[in-house]
Amino acid sequence: MPDTSDESSTPKRTQSEAQEALEKQVAQLKREINKINQILAERAEEAAEVAEDWYESAADRAGKTAQALRTGAQSVSGAVRENPGMVSTAFMIGAGLGLLLGLTLNEATAHDRDRWFHK
Repeated sequence: MPDTSDESSTPKRTQSEAQEALEKQVAQLKREINKINQILAERAEEAAEVAEDWYESAADRAGKTAQALRTGAQSVSGAVRENPGMVSTAFMIGAGLGLLLGLTLNEATAHDRDRWFHK
């Protein structure tokens, strides 16, 4: 009987040692998870700062571009108001040149079209 009591106490010690080892591993894993969470939080904060800087820069550039377009549109509008005859003349000349170019290109391709038709 004494041998039985020694044998039964040894597995209990092994069980308690295994449980302590397991608890130590769990505690270590919790510490590692906390470290990883801190690192992720720091990186997310850095990424948010970079995105905010990028957004501010893009918004600033868009504002400057809009101002430049507004200024250009005002100058064109002023030129049209001061010289309405010149603007309409320019449109008429452009339309005439476009018509002449279209007719010229049509004549150049008409020979090829007619040759295909007669085959």
